Amino acid sequence: MITLRQLRYLEALAETLHFGEAAEACAVSQPALSMQIRELEDVLEVSLVERRKSGVELTEQGEEIVRRGRTILASVRDLLDYAKHRERVLSGSLKLGVIPSIAPYLLPEALPELQRRFPELSLQLRETITETLVHDLGSGVLDLILIALPIEDPELETLHLFDDKFVLASHATKNHKRSREAALDILSHERLLLLEEGHCLRDQALSFCRLVTPEARESFGASSLATVVQMVAHGYGITLLPEMAVASEVHDRKDIRLQHFPAPEPKREIGLAWRKTSPRKADFHAFAALLKDAARPRAKS
Repeated sequence: MITLRQLRYLEALAETLHFGEAAEACAVSQPALSMQIRELEDVLEVSLVERRKSGVELTEQGEEIVRRGRTILASVRDLLDYAKHRERVLSGSLKLGVIPSIAPYLLPEALPELQRRFPELSLQLRETITETLVHDLGSGVLDLILIALPIEDPELETLHLFDDKFVLASHATKNHKRSREAALDILSHERLLLLEEGHCLRDQALSFCRLVTPEARESFGASSLATVVQMVAHGYGITLLPEMAVASEVHDRKDIRLQHFPAPEPKREIGLAWRKTSPRKADFHAFAALLKDAARPRAKS
């Protein structure tokens, strides 16, 4: 008989590809975890992993068992959520994932109000890139993610919150001709500074910036918007800045010039995503309403 413990151990092994690290993540001894994996292989009558001196690699059958096992474990977590949260909205634990280009600009407005309205909620946050958040949501590690839409995953349900426009941020100049230059003209010949590969904000900016040469857009990559803004302020290039980040990153700086684009202005869609099987949709819709209230001063739907 397959057990949930075996599936959890296999999931941890798939994440780490190392028996020792997987055992540590599961808070068990390495021999105990290894024994459970072997018992699972015996029950299924397949080889799940290739054990090598350099580490572990999943077999083709092992990858499929891991995929199916994650679905089972996520369903079990949803079942537990249903039992714990069937009566009260936004109570107990909520594991939320947020991308870095949203978290520092929206959550400071939202979290105090969340605590005030829902004092029984214990919020756990994880901030990382979209690909990781979607993976962790699908596997049940996270309950809800706050990201830029759209995302293509048939197992997930999404909810649009509001649109966040992009503005052009460039180094302030005393040159009168430059001060009247249109945003699109500047974009066509200046070096575009973007977040590094893996950040959805980079992809969204590049989808709009068709005039930018590959050489210009590949010459720089940063891990935070704060770094990008500092580079712009020192004259190293220009960037597309989400409107929600302007108050925090630019404020009343005199060395940064902001320009809006002509209609239709580039924008990104901010939204929530959760597993379709989750029983906590009432929680998520309540959280969405709160986020919309928090964003209203900064963004328009």
